[in-house]
Amino acid sequence: MGNNDNGTPGVSDEEWARFTEQAAQGAGDAPREPSARARMVTARLRAAQGQEPPGWRTGPAPRERRRPTRLKAAAAVVAIAALALIAVRPELVIDRITGRTEAREDAAKAAPLPAESVRPTAAPPSLPPDRPTLQEPFRGSPALQWADGAAGIELPAATPVAGMSAETVADALQKARQFLVASNLDPATLRGERPASAIALLDPRQPDLLKDVEQYLKAPTAQDTPVLLFTRFDPNRVKPVGDVVKVRGSMRAEQGEPGELLVVADYTFVHPVTPATGGPDVQRIIVRRQTTVALLDPARWETTRGRLQLRAYHSEWSNVECEAADGFLHPQFTADLAAGGQPTGPAVDPYDRSREIKDEKACGTVTRS
Repeated sequence: MGNNDNGTPGVSDEEWARFTEQAAQGAGDAPREPSARARMVTARLRAAQGQEPPGWRTGPAPRERRRPTRLKAAAAVVAIAALALIAVRPELVIDRITGRTEAREDAAKAAPLPAESVRPTAAPPSLPPDRPTLQEPFRGSPALQWADGAAGIELPAATPVAGMSAETVADALQKARQFLVASNLDPATLRGERPASAIALLDPRQPDLLKDVEQYLKAPTAQDTPVLLFTRFDPNRVKPVGDVVKVRGSMRAEQGEPGELLVVADYTFVHPVTPATGGPDVQRIIVRRQTTVALLDPARWETTRGRLQLRAYHSEWSNVECEAADGFLHPQFTADLAAGGQPTGPAVDPYDRSREIKDEKACGTVTRS
């Protein structure tokens, strides 16, 4: 190592050659002065953000180049995935922007409703309108918080009624429940088979009723149809979505005529279905039934011990064809709506259990599905 003219230590020829070689190799990584255009854009951005540092007009000082961190790389992957999601399912991104996703998540987390002891006095609150899917058939429906299947038919406490023991009342309530399950939830009944389990609970000593039921099953018409009592779908046209039917309602025992114990039931069943041919189209069929059955004292009435006699029944179906005459409920899928007849009846909220079922033949509209 030599000395400079000013006496400071100099740089040897070998060191100088090594320094020159390293500088040449690192020239590609050296900071570059921004172009005039780049400085102008940078200046505007910083001015807009109030971040103009001293001396900004002369360009930024060289800064150390750093590799992207793992966090930035992960963010890039998320951004790419989001773009793919927009291409495949843009409605999910729209839902997130509009807040529908949060509402849907809140509804899914909500606790199941307590049992309905008496008929409600108002309709359930509205949710953001939403279409059912094969994965979430109850999305956007008040039924999302209802009980599943037979668990939704909870029996009230049995107490003596009009001289009949609590045991007799409990038996009547239990048989009424069995009839509702066999008529509206039994898989064989739903796929259009003869509802044998339900019919077996009816009293053969009420012959006119059983005669009518058999006629409805054998030769149904639009007016005389088994769907007045039983929920039935044509398996060649319809298949269920999943194995859950949502149920909500209540029943009570009360005195009828002497020796007659009545069970008054009011239940709504929500069946998600899709075309038997497949596809993503899902429709919720909402069936409400107000049914009164009687358990009679054999000492006073001509009856078969342990069998039910039917006293009254009122039914209402939503999202189905109005004039089907083959003994099945026919859902109106999206492809069917344009070809269907125009409704003539009033608009009805099918989830509003506070109202009575009106015995009207008019085909109305639903305010939500």
